Amino acid sequence: MSDRVRPEPAKYKTKNWSSYNQALKARGALMIWLDRDLQWSGLASGKRGRPSLFSDAAIQFCLTIKGLFGLALRQAMGMVESLLKLAGLSWPVPDYSTVCRRQKTLQVRIPYRPAAHGLHLLVDSTGLKMMGEGEWKRKKHGAEYRRQWRKLHIGIDAQTMEIRAIEVTPNSVGDAPVLPSLLGQIDPNEALLSVSGDGAYDTKACHEAIALRQAQAIIPVRKNARKPWKENRPGASARNEILRATQRLGRDIWKRWSGYHRRSLVETKMRCVKLMGERVMARDFDRQVAELQVRAAILNRFTQLGTPETVRVG
Repeated sequence: MSDRVRPEPAKYKTKNWSSYNQALKARGALMIWLDRDLQWSGLASGKRGRPSLFSDAAIQFCLTIKGLFGLALRQAMGMVESLLKLAGLSWPVPDYSTVCRRQKTLQVRIPYRPAAHGLHLLVDSTGLKMMGEGEWKRKKHGAEYRRQWRKLHIGIDAQTMEIRAIEVTPNSVGDAPVLPSLLGQIDPNEALLSVSGDGAYDTKACHEAIALRQAQAIIPVRKNARKPWKENRPGASARNEILRATQRLGRDIWKRWSGYHRRSLVETKMRCVKLMGERVMARDFDRQVAELQVRAAILNRFTQLGTPETVRVG
């Protein structure tokens, strides 16, 4: 029997180089992060005690500068002070200890554009190192037992490529248990048309959560799947249809027919997350969550400035 021949990968051409070049240049402009109308001072919360001197937006701005340049907190505060002076703003600069304390409970605002014609959500996860030696030491001397990871779960809009849902968990948590939490971050009033994920999401709980949002599940059945599920809960019938289609057409044809390969876009977004750092700098879990949420906010802002428009040429 002859070896299976893999098809040549598709080739694409970028159509909007002029505007995309301008967008890439704009990503390097520091002032896109600083708005003179930003509510810098904290507002009265109505609770007992002295109100916060700095708003959540001010703290997020400081953490944005820290994340953009991979700075320690003290150096980040120095850069924030310089930026405010260059902008001619006499706003007070928070102490690094204040930012560190506020980071633990910060409600990070992640900007996004609602889907105009319904949301196609692509979900996946990846690991980010929080403790342990670098790759060179691991290669030369072997891995140490102290290596620890955090798992980042995201859902992105297939149309805009913006991150719409994000969760951070210990490495021991699987993908499937997190999907309902990701779906819970999508506005109930926004039409959710489909959810695409790999075979790790082929569970009854995931299909039920998707069905309750009246969305289509584009999830391949596990390779050892043989029997249909009992259709006594939401999502089971749709999953059985995927199983029958896979058995009838084959896995590869089903993936092309269903549009499953669009899910690779979320892997591209994961690569963007790691380009901002292969590890998380914070040591406390709540601060790690805020750090990764700030990364998501940065990437969404970059995406909103402009993305390449491509057309297949081969």
